[in-house]
Amino acid sequence: MKRTLAIASLVVLTASTAALAQSGPKPEQLIKWRQSVFQVLAWNGQRIKANVEGTTFNREDVVKAANSTAAIANSGIGALFAPGTETGKGWHDTAAKAELFAADSKVGTLAANFSQEATELARIAASGDQASVKAQFGKLNQTCKACHDEYKAKD
Repeated sequence: MKRTLAIASLVVLTASTAALAQSGPKPEQLIKWRQSVFQVLAWNGQRIKANVEGTTFNREDVVKAANSTAAIANSGIGALFAPGTETGKGWHDTAAKAELFAADSKVGTLAANFSQEATELARIAASGDQASVKAQFGKLNQTCKACHDEYKAKD
């Protein structure tokens, strides 16, 4: 009897754990992660901007920021825009427009452009050529602007 009860308890516990694991993160958590990712991107962008627009150029800082940006761009951040996160609050209300969630192919193209330009920025940053980094940083920013203009609510 005890063995049957123990097996039954184990089955219930396993099934409960599996159900919780399959449910995934709540929309509010995905929105928080999404907002956090974009804060890290903004921080890295400011680090690069300070170096390409300033009088000094710290190659090491630019390489770190560019590599971080490329890693994020290629990490699959699109998964943070899952169904159910069209509205809601993470750290603050989401700024993503509902149209973003209905425009799969266009958003995919914009995301691929961002990834491509971020990867190229990391490659160019390694060269230490300030003018080339500045030009590529401009291209990267255009990919951000293209998505924001279309799919981010204005502040």
